Amino acid sequence: MGELNTAELLVQCLENEEVEYVFGLPGEENLHILEALRGSSIQFVTTRHEQGAAFMADVYGRLTGKAGVCLSTLGPGATNLMTGVADANLDGAPLVAITGQVGTDRMHIESHQYLDLVAMFAPVTKWNKQIVRPTNTPEIIRKAFKVAQSEKPGAAHIDLPENIAAMPVTGKPLKKDAQEKTYASYRSINAAAAAISKAKNPLILAGNGVIRSNGSETLSEFATQLNIPVANTFMGKGAIPYTHPLALWTVGLQQRDLISCAFDETDLVIAIGYDLIEYSPKKWNPEGNIPIIHISMTPAEIDSSYIPIVEVLGDISDSLVDIIKRTDRQGKTTPKIARLRTQIKEDYEYYAFDEGFPVKPQKIIYDLRQVMGPEDIVISDVGAHKMWMARHYHCDRPNTCIISNGFAAMGIAIPGAIAAKLVHPDKKVVAVTGDGGFMMNCQELETALRVKTPFVTLIFNDNGYGLIEWKQLNQFGRSSFVDFTNPDFVKFAESMGLKGYRVESAADLIPTLKEALAQDVPAVIDCPVDYEENLRFSQKAGDLTCEVNF
Repeated sequence: MGELNTAELLVQCLENEEVEYVFGLPGEENLHILEALRGSSIQFVTTRHEQGAAFMADVYGRLTGKAGVCLSTLGPGATNLMTGVADANLDGAPLVAITGQVGTDRMHIESHQYLDLVAMFAPVTKWNKQIVRPTNTPEIIRKAFKVAQSEKPGAAHIDLPENIAAMPVTGKPLKKDAQEKTYASYRSINAAAAAISKAKNPLILAGNGVIRSNGSETLSEFATQLNIPVANTFMGKGAIPYTHPLALWTVGLQQRDLISCAFDETDLVIAIGYDLIEYSPKKWNPEGNIPIIHISMTPAEIDSSYIPIVEVLGDISDSLVDIIKRTDRQGKTTPKIARLRTQIKEDYEYYAFDEGFPVKPQKIIYDLRQVMGPEDIVISDVGAHKMWMARHYHCDRPNTCIISNGFAAMGIAIPGAIAAKLVHPDKKVVAVTGDGGFMMNCQELETALRVKTPFVTLIFNDNGYGLIEWKQLNQFGRSSFVDFTNPDFVKFAESMGLKGYRVESAADLIPTLKEALAQDVPAVIDCPVDYEENLRFSQKAGDLTCEVNF
C-alpha cells in the first residue's frame, strides 16, 4: 500500500465503520475526500441540495441504527447542511456530518467562505471536532461514530481543512469497541413492580426509545401480561401493533383528543423509552401530580411536570421482563379503556366511505393505510397533514411511519423516502407531504430517479401553509400571509421523467395509489385536501368531555 493522504485515511475509517452511503454535494474544499471515495466500497449519492443530503443521512440512521453520513463543502454548503443535522440530533437519529474547510493557513484572516464550523455546529451536535493533525484522523472518526450511535443517538460533526486533507499520513482505522448491555438495578426493578402492582389505572406511554432499542415485542408482551393500555408518541408509532386490544394509538397533538381521557383517568404513567421532546409532559401532566415510572437507557430530563417516582435505567427489554416477573396484577381489568378504544376506532373508521371532494385528510390517510402493507414505510413531512398522519396513520411495526417531531423540519419527506428505499428496496415507500414541504426539497426527485429509488410522493394540496392557517384561525379567527400558488404538479413530475397523477374524486385515491406504487420510477400524486376539517377537529376537541366517553 502506498502512502495515504488524510482524506484517504478518513475514507478507510468510514469503510471500517461499515458505511454504505455518503450523501452530499461536491465542492472545492472536499475534492480530496471525493477522490478518495472513487475507489471505495462506499456509494456516494450526489444530491441537489445539502439539506436533502442531511435528511437522507438522518432517515438512514433512524431506519438502521447506524450513523448516516452526509458531506458538504465549507461556507454555504455547511450552512445548508445544518437543518438536517439539527433534525437528527433532536430526534435521536445517529448521523455523522463531514464538512470541507479552508486551509489552516487561512483561518486567522478574513477569508473567502470561511466560517468557524466547529463553533457553528456545536449547538446542533452531540460532539464535533476539526482535524488539525492527520494522525488523529482514526481517533476522531471512531469517536464521532461512537458518540453518534450511543444512547441517546444524535449527530456528530467533523471538519476537515483542505490542506490537512491533502497531507501525507501513516495510520489505520481503529477497532470498534464492543458496546455491552447495561442492566437496571434490582432496587429500581422492585420499586417499579411494587408501584405497578398497586396502581388501579396504569397507562404506558411508549416513545421512540422502545423502537431504537428493538424493544417492541417485549413491550407488547409487557402490556399483555400486565393488562395495561399503551399510548405511543408520534415517534413511537409501531412500538405496539395498532391492532393490539390494549393499543390506544397516538398521543401528541397540541389539542385535547380522545386519548387525553386516558391520561385524565390514570393513577400511574409508565413512560418507556420516552423523551420529553416527543411530547411535553406539561401537556399530559400539567399539575405534575401523576406518578411516573421512567424506564429507559438514559436518566429522565428535568421538568416540573416529569419527576419520576422510580427510574429504571438499563436495557429496556430486560427491564420489562424483570418487572413482569415481580408484578402482581392478577385479575385487574380496564373496562373503561376498552370503551375508550372502541370510541377511538369508531372515530377513525367514520371516514372510511366519505366521498367529499376535495378529499378530507382523514379519508386520504385511511385509504393510504389500506394500500400499504404492515412492513411498508411512510415518511411524513411537516405541516397540517403531519397532525392528521400522527392521529390517523397507525402502524403494525416499528419504523414504518417516520415523523420529524423533535425538530419538526419541513422538507424531510422526499429525501427521507430516498434513504428508506435505499435501505429497504423491497418495501413500498410513500413520502406524505404538503404542497409547502414538497416545494422545499422537490429537486431531490431528480436524485431519486438517478439512483433508482422508485417511491410515491403524495401531496396534500391546499395552496397554502395549512398548519399555520389552522393555528391563526384558532388564535385570531383569521389568517394572513399563508396563501400561495403552485405549479402543475403532474407536469412538474413528467418534466423530470417521473409519473404524475391528479386525484379528481375521493374514489380515485386508492386505484391511483396502487398504480403509482407499481411504477419503476418515482411518482407524484397531487391530491386536493379539504382542510376545513382542521377547525372542525379543533371545535370537537374543545367540546370534549371525558365523562361521556367513560
